Amino acid sequence: MKKKFLWTGFLGLLAAGGILFAADHIDAPAVTGPSSASLGTDITDIYAFQSPADNSKMVFVINTQGLLSPTATSSASFPSNVMYEMNIDNSGDNVEDLVIQCLVKNNKLRVYGPVAPSAPGLNSMVMTNGTMTETDVTAYGASTLNVGTNNGIRVFAGPRDDPFFFDLVRFQEILAGTQTGFRSPGVDAFAGTNVMSIVVEVPKNLLGSAATLNVWAESKTK
Repeated sequence: MKKKFLWTGFLGLLAAGGILFAADHIDAPAVTGPSSASLGTDITDIYAFQSPADNSKMVFVINTQGLLSPTATSSASFPSNVMYEMNIDNSGDNVEDLVIQCLVKNNKLRVYGPVAPSAPGLNSMVMTNGTMTETDVTAYGASTLNVGTNNGIRVFAGPRDDPFFFDLVRFQEILAGTQTGFRSPGVDAFAGTNVMSIVVEVPKNLLGSAATLNVWAESKTK
């Protein structure tokens, strides 16, 4: 008998048409407050873009657990009680029409979807009726990446260098009024740090026919 769990989301980042609106690196109240949850639930960024290798596919990336040093990265893992959910609005009403649900257990990533959710909003059920694609999590420093494939979908999970670039020092100087603009070139405050990434490549014909997609991500616990 299969058990169905209710997964509740409490973190999220919003992007529209592949353009990022915000990034967080361990500064969300839910992971820094007095009753903070696991840092494994902290989403730093979500990216959505057309595959540079195949224009018939879209790539979705969720990065989590920002600011990992190389030493910390070697022991980092995805929590087994968290579902990372990519929400896709293909009708322009800012309500998810499709979800891609990502769960990691016993060092194996399992991805369901894209599939219609049971209901929109912060609470979710795992949509086991969606296409399931799985792969082993790639270890830090591995020479070969583990990539799972099914029905044209490709999935990956594991540590990656954080691609987010931000000159935090100069930003703080601008806020303090001691500088009036960013320097060129800037100094990346995130250089040398890693994130735990989940990457899902999906054929566009599984995402509907809209020219623009609204995409956002949540981490949900049960």
